Amino acid sequence: MKKTALVIMAAGIGSRFGGGIKQLARLGPSGEIIMDYSVHDALEAGFDRIIFIIRKEIEKDFREIIGDRIAKAADCSYAFQETTMLPEGFSLPEGRTKPWGTAHALIQVREQIDCPFAVINADDFYGREGFHLIHDYLVEEMDETKPYADICMAGYIIGNTLSENGSVNRGICKMGAGSYLSEIQETYDIKKGEDGVIRGIDFAGKEVLVPEKAIVSMNMFGLPEKFLDTLIRNFPDWLREHGQEMKSEYLLPQEIDRLMREGKAKVRVLEDHDRWFGVTYAEDKALVERSIRELVEAGVYPRALYQN
Repeated sequence: MKKTALVIMAAGIGSRFGGGIKQLARLGPSGEIIMDYSVHDALEAGFDRIIFIIRKEIEKDFREIIGDRIAKAADCSYAFQETTMLPEGFSLPEGRTKPWGTAHALIQVREQIDCPFAVINADDFYGREGFHLIHDYLVEEMDETKPYADICMAGYIIGNTLSENGSVNRGICKMGAGSYLSEIQETYDIKKGEDGVIRGIDFAGKEVLVPEKAIVSMNMFGLPEKFLDTLIRNFPDWLREHGQEMKSEYLLPQEIDRLMREGKAKVRVLEDHDRWFGVTYAEDKALVERSIRELVEAGVYPRALYQN
C-alpha cells in the first residue's frame, strides 16, 4: 500500500504560547486542542506520518506543548517557514514581517515528502470523514503518471461550516463533470438570515444567495508528491510580480486554481458531510467545546485521545 503523509500548517501560531492563542485552546474533555483531533483522525484513516510546519523560534514550546504528546502516537517531523527563506537572487523587502503564505510553507517540506500527502490548517476541526476520503483517494485513485497534477479536495456543505456568532468567508465550489472542480468563487460575509436563507457578498460587492447544499473548500487538499516541485518552480515568477508587496502571499488555493485554469491540474471534489468547526470568533469556542463533548458522548472519540 502507498505511504501517505499529513502536513499540518502551524507556522501562524503566535510566538507567545498561552490562552489567547486560538490554536492552543483546550477544547476536549481531557484538555485536547484542535490539532489533537486532526492527528487522531488522520492516524485512524491510515496516514503514516505527520509533518508540522512551524517557525523555528517556537520549536521548543511547540514540542513541549503539542509535539511531544503527539509523538507518542505518531511518526512526527518538522519543517520550518521563515520570511527569509527565498530562492537565490531574491531578498526580503525591508519592513516585511508577514509570512509568504501557505504555498511557500509547503515548499519547506519538499525534502521530507516522498509520497502523496494531505495538507490542513492547524486551527480547523475537520471531522473524521475528510481524512478517510482523502487518504483513500491518495492510495486507491490518485494517478501520479498523469500529465497534470491529480488533486483531491474535501468539499464541505456550506451549512456545516457557518458560525452562529457572525459572518464567514468561503470559497464556493462550482462543479464540472465527474465531481471535478471547475471554479472556486470567493464569497464574503456569508451568514444565514432569520428567514433561513444563506446570503453572501461576491467579489464585485453584490449580494448573492448561497444554495443550502453548496459545496465549499476549507483548504483540505490531497496532493501528489511532485506538486511540490511545481510550487518551487513557480515561486520565483510569483516573487518577480508580487515580491515587493508588503502583504502579498503565495497561497495554495490560488496556485491550485491557476494551474487548474491552465489545464495543469484537475481537482476531484470529495463531498464531506461532517461538521467543520473553527474558532473564528471568541464565542465560537463554547460551540466547539459543546460539539466535541457531544461527539465524545456519541462514541465518535474517546474521552482521552492519547493514553500514556
